[in-house]
Amino acid sequence: MATGADVRDILELGGPEGDAASGTISKKDIINPDKKKSKKSSETLTFKRPEGMHREVYALLYSDKKDAPPLLPSDTGQGYRTVKAKLGSKKVRPWKWMPFTNPARKDGAMFFHWRRAAEEGKDYPFARFNKTVQVPVYSEQEYQLYLHDDAWTKAETDHLFDLSRRFDLRFVVIHDRYDHQQFKKRSVEDLKERYYHICAKLANVRAVPGTDLKIPVFDAGHERRRKEQLERLYNRTPEQVAEEEYLLQELRKIEARKKEREKRSQDLQKLITAADTTAEQRRTERKAPKKKLPQKKEAEKPAVPETAGIKFPDFKSAGVTLRSQRMKLPSSVGQKKIKALEQMLLELGVELSPTPTEELVHMFNELRSDLVLLYELKQACANCEYELQMLRHRHEALARAGVLGGPTTPASGPAPAPAEPAASEPGLGSDLSKDAIIDVVGAPLTPNSRKRRESASSSSSVKKAKKP
Repeated sequence: MATGADVRDILELGGPEGDAASGTISKKDIINPDKKKSKKSSETLTFKRPEGMHREVYALLYSDKKDAPPLLPSDTGQGYRTVKAKLGSKKVRPWKWMPFTNPARKDGAMFFHWRRAAEEGKDYPFARFNKTVQVPVYSEQEYQLYLHDDAWTKAETDHLFDLSRRFDLRFVVIHDRYDHQQFKKRSVEDLKERYYHICAKLANVRAVPGTDLKIPVFDAGHERRRKEQLERLYNRTPEQVAEEEYLLQELRKIEARKKEREKRSQDLQKLITAADTTAEQRRTERKAPKKKLPQKKEAEKPAVPETAGIKFPDFKSAGVTLRSQRMKLPSSVGQKKIKALEQMLLELGVELSPTPTEELVHMFNELRSDLVLLYELKQACANCEYELQMLRHRHEALARAGVLGGPTTPASGPAPAPAEPAASEPGLGSDLSKDAIIDVVGAPLTPNSRKRRESASSSSSVKKAKKP
């Protein structure tokens, strides 16, 4: 007689230890047998990730009851069950050992290969890849009428076209196989020029009137110049390469300085326009009646650039504000301008923070905006005067060195002695001329950059003088 333990073993039920010991089967064991199995398996499979181990490394661990992971990479998508021979019920197509000839060969050689019996007698399938160049053929009459050239004989022209057909217009190979002993020595450009000239002439002669022609054109002179230039470029010495790199760097510096000068001139023009506009506005305000002054201010607003003067913030839509906040300088004004502004206000005897009445706030802000505009104009004027003085000194130095043919123009005003060495020193004239010309084209705008350029040129001159 079967006991409860036997029934539990047959049904693969695992209950609590008390039930297993007593050998009784509960109602839950019979109704939900899979629930306990899944719960037990989930409890055995999951375990806690060790501390200090990364999540990616932990995911690579072997943690199931399946086969162990392979030591070598393998394709798990296909197994032995899916890899089967797909055998059909159709009859197998017969294959036959048959001969064939290649149309690309002119010697009539016979070869053999396996091929389906149904394809017997068909052309060789790879014969379609035998592409040949269509070289034109001319007659004796056409040559005498249109193709005759005093520099080329008919035998030499026939030899050229024969080689063109043999080597498919590979002119380097044609030049290598050309008979230079029997005929005149020709270059690759000469062979190309003669061949394409004949092709173009024959195309014009044989063309049907009213059709568009595609005439091949070959410029032999351009090809010769291109190869000559390439040969010169390849045969450059390391000194020439270094000099070219130096000149390219100087060219980039000159272009950068040119852009900087253009930007400074634009900024200067903006400042001048702003000053003129402000002056015209003040004259208009003085001439206009006091009653119409606010209306004119609203109607005629001068187009002053944003970079000129100070642009104070507008507190019209900011709610309740103190009038003294309108006197605060915006953050766009730098510390250098603020200090210069305070210094100018102290020199004029104006308080730095006056009583903020409506009229005083408006006039004080206008005064500070005009003072900042005046400060920027003075800076631009000083930069222009310094640049003009530097160009005068370099002009004098170049005139002394003999680079410029005209007479020396004396610099107006006190001018320091030029730091460039005289060109009469042996071995330094050409280097001085080159550096001086570059300096004139891209003149620096600050004294520090001038000192660095002079020190660099003097050190390079000393190094070149020391070379034997």
